[in-house]
Amino acid sequence: MEIIANTIQFYIERPTAVAIGKFDGVHVGHRRLLEEIIERKKSGLAACVFTFDPPPAVLFGFSDGKELTTREEKRAIFERMGVDILVEFPLNKETAAMPPMEFATQVLARQMNAEFVVAGDDLSFGDKGAGDAELLKRLGPDLGYSLKTIEKVKVDDKEVSSTDIRTLVEHGKMEQVERMLGAPYMIMGTVAHGNRIGRTLGFPTLNLLPPADKLMPPNGVYDSYVTFEGKKYKGISNVGYKPTVTDEKVMGIETYLYDFDREIYGENIEVELYSFRRPEKRFNSLDELKAQLDEDIRQGMRR
Repeated sequence: MEIIANTIQFYIERPTAVAIGKFDGVHVGHRRLLEEIIERKKSGLAACVFTFDPPPAVLFGFSDGKELTTREEKRAIFERMGVDILVEFPLNKETAAMPPMEFATQVLARQMNAEFVVAGDDLSFGDKGAGDAELLKRLGPDLGYSLKTIEKVKVDDKEVSSTDIRTLVEHGKMEQVERMLGAPYMIMGTVAHGNRIGRTLGFPTLNLLPPADKLMPPNGVYDSYVTFEGKKYKGISNVGYKPTVTDEKVMGIETYLYDFDREIYGENIEVELYSFRRPEKRFNSLDELKAQLDEDIRQGMRR
């Protein structure tokens, strides 16, 4: 996948099918947009995603900067789905003030060489969000592209939104999060050295420090899977600060895998959190911690 980032000066030679959106979470609604551009590859168009970096909510101070899906995670998801080109358009005060007509004419039609565009029917873009799907549709015939808009996707009779998914993550409702995303909640990162207490207790674990901009669910123990080198391994993960063994306030994800005993420090993994099992707690001794880990693992093996 080609990535165009940190520049507004670019030109795509191939005619493209473009999906426009924030893609916060890459939820089931976003996946509908991606399916549309992937389908157009059969017609010879390059599947292209256009998004902003940073997201508008971050630039305008409406967000704490915590993301459902980090930049690296989005890139991985897009590539796996078959996206050919990703444009991470720099968003700053100047580019945010671009007149909608200029964006459609200069960026979408000329620089991106768009022949097909798909977006949510609530699309807004350009200076003060004045551009919308109706404007893009009106300009399409003259600028050489066709437009398709997608209505809000519903799950459990409720429209899917990144805002609602954030709330679910913050409350540890991981099963509902998975239904809204169309995939489990995933954290990408590099395996780091821990304090090796788990190995001492007979439970060797993988330690991952989540990116600072990743929205994390409540501290606690979760049923999980870890993907490494394209293979999934079932496990159980502790999200939090490990209060029994350290007083350091360093957020981490410590995962015990049922059928894995390799040391892979420095390797990239993905941890998927499926369901909340219990809150994180401080035990009075390592023996108490070991007994609870025994029970957590026994329960986790039944799923």
